[in-house]
Amino acid sequence: MAKIRVGRVGEQIKKEISQIIQSELKDPRIGFITVTGVDVTNDYSQAKVYLSVLGSEEQREETLKALGRSSGFIRSELGKRIRMRKIPDLHFIFDASIDYGSKIQSILQQISEGDSKA
Repeated sequence: MAKIRVGRVGEQIKKEISQIIQSELKDPRIGFITVTGVDVTNDYSQAKVYLSVLGSEEQREETLKALGRSSGFIRSELGKRIRMRKIPDLHFIFDASIDYGSKIQSILQQISEGDSKA
């Protein structure tokens, strides 16, 4: 039963962090971000926030640095929006699964174009 609650809390944190990043943060280093997932520990002390960032590798690094520096602000905003005893520490991690999927898609497209020429 506890795992179900942890999952629901993670989904709520994901939704709220997405809104906070898009509407509250004014840092120019933060580009186009999609929050892909949140893993919360069982004791709600830490949360890994997985992000997909559109742009080059340098832009991704700058975005992660900017989010790391603004994690205190994001955490305080979470505290205002979600009623919990303890708001977890946020750790931002780049999620490469979308890039990996698009790479596989392009390879499959090249293979199908090669088959149609033969």
